[in-house]
Amino acid sequence: MDNDLIKDKSKYLDLKNIKNISEYSKLETAGQIIRDGGLVLFPTETVYGLGANGLDPEAVKKIYATKGRSSDNPLILHISDIEMLGKIAKDISDIEFKLMNAFWPGPFTIILNKTNLVPSVVAGGLDTVGVRMPSNEIARNLIKFSDVPIAAPSANISGRPSGTNVEDIYQELGDKVDYIIDGGSCNIGLESTVVRVIDGIPHILRPGKITANEIKEIAGNVIIDHHILGKIEPGTKVMSPGMKYKHYAPNTKCVLVYNEDNSILQDKIKDIIGNYFEEGKKTLLMCLSNNYEYFKDMYQDRLEIFNMGNSLDEMSQRIFTDLRKADSYNVDLIIIQGVSTDGLGLAIMNRLLRACNYNLIS
Repeated sequence: MDNDLIKDKSKYLDLKNIKNISEYSKLETAGQIIRDGGLVLFPTETVYGLGANGLDPEAVKKIYATKGRSSDNPLILHISDIEMLGKIAKDISDIEFKLMNAFWPGPFTIILNKTNLVPSVVAGGLDTVGVRMPSNEIARNLIKFSDVPIAAPSANISGRPSGTNVEDIYQELGDKVDYIIDGGSCNIGLESTVVRVIDGIPHILRPGKITANEIKEIAGNVIIDHHILGKIEPGTKVMSPGMKYKHYAPNTKCVLVYNEDNSILQDKIKDIIGNYFEEGKKTLLMCLSNNYEYFKDMYQDRLEIFNMGNSLDEMSQRIFTDLRKADSYNVDLIIIQGVSTDGLGLAIMNRLLRACNYNLIS
């Protein structure tokens, strides 16, 4: 982060280049702010979080107000150790413990029955709460210094792409929080996998870095919620954060294009660009490296194009930053290349479908 962009240096902590463990002691100030009911912007391995004391209803209400987030959209509680889990969750089954042991600390959230200690506002009025133990050392040390579970949705205004570095989100949230911790760019770039165990079977409610196959290896079975690649009807109660409302979207109209046959995919993209070209309109194509090379010299005066990466891992790490950049091209339409829903592709397609308001051409 360019320090010249920070208006109040006293509320900014740069931990991008930690050289030894003693530097985590600098998080004591942020921990006190959390305990006192303030808002802290902090990094995790997935995306940046907008954090508050998860046991303080008034502090949690600040999260909803700051993001413009609907109160029926539940939050995740972030913990630093198993002892903290026992204060907020109850009736934990053997399979739930097995999943936590396999994937914690890491990008894995599990929906559990909550204790009375967890405010209703955190759970969106449900009897359950999502819990995660992040692997990012800054995040986990912040929770330790706070000495409370931290409620933290992604750091962004609701509906906008999640924040994966301070530069992307400072203008949106910088003057709305009490403290900013800069840990550089997030390693993964997609929010955590969210799972609820129902009748002994893990159900994936939100896909992430931890894939269905990895969960199946631990639990023996897994079910992918049908809402992951489809809309949720108005009025439906959701168990997981990030299922219900429009999210990740640029302001410009977007269309998602995918076909497993890449030559057919290219033809579909050319048809869309051609139609807009004939109308004198301009498009932006966001695609993987192979199709970037194919399209980069076409429609030069009417097509903007940028490369989303060579692999699914690279695409996931950059996806939200890329979606934020898209509006800067000032085009009439954004065309985004989709990917197979195998493995990590399921999480990527989940985010892209919602960014495009389910406007898919296949």
